[in-house]
This record gives sequence, C-alpha cells and structure tokens, in this order.
Amino acid sequence: MEVKEYAEAEVKVLEWVQTAPVADFPRDGGAAVLVNGEQIAVFNFTDEGRWFATQNQCPHKGEMAISRGLTGDSNGTPKVACPFHKKTFSLDDGKCLTEEGYQLKTYPVKVEDGFVFVGIGSY
Repeated sequence: MEVKEYAEAEVKVLEWVQTAPVADFPRDGGAAVLVNGEQIAVFNFTDEGRWFATQNQCPHKGEMAISRGLTGDSNGTPKVACPFHKKTFSLDDGKCLTEEGYQLKTYPVKVEDGFVFVGIGSY
C-alpha cells in the first residue's frame, strides 16, 4: 500500500478523513468536500503530483468559493485566487500573497489506495 503525504500544515493530525476517490477531483484544479460539517477546498496539482487543502470560505467576503479559484504558481509557491475577489493565497501555508490581513486555514492531505484524505486535528 503506497501512501503519499502532501502540504504538511502545522497541525497535530487527530484523524484522517476519507473524502473522495482521486478520480473525482479535477486535474490541476480544486473541488469542495464536506468534512465534519466544514467545507474544505482540495486542490490537485496533477502535473506536480501534489495535493493541498484549505478552508473553502473566502476570508475576505465569506463566500464558499476558494475551491473554484484559479490555481497556479507564484515564484515557486503554489497558489489559488478567489474567483470573486482575486485575492491570492499560498496553498503551502494559507497566507494571502496580495494583501495583508487575510489567511486561509490549511490542512494536511494524503492519497492512499486511490482516495484523498484530509487531516483534521488541533492547530
């Protein structure tokens, strides 16, 4: 059984929650999943073989939209831009790259046996 872990957040994982099969996530894009009542945006950087997870709620205006944001790279840092307000966030640590004062919560991700798992724990 091969296990790959991605985007390690500074979190003590208390539980790995299975979200969906890898095939359910778009290539080089994101999708929202519901984990313990919270919407989480999961991003599949297919070309790099990397996965990331953040809160789905935009910290700027509160809309559940981060999973539909435009993904890319900023000087080697994987990023997502809110589709409504264009604020751009690092997928590594959730920091806003375009304006101070905004932050996304990030989660560790692992792929195991063809499924994507999100780590839930204490931050």
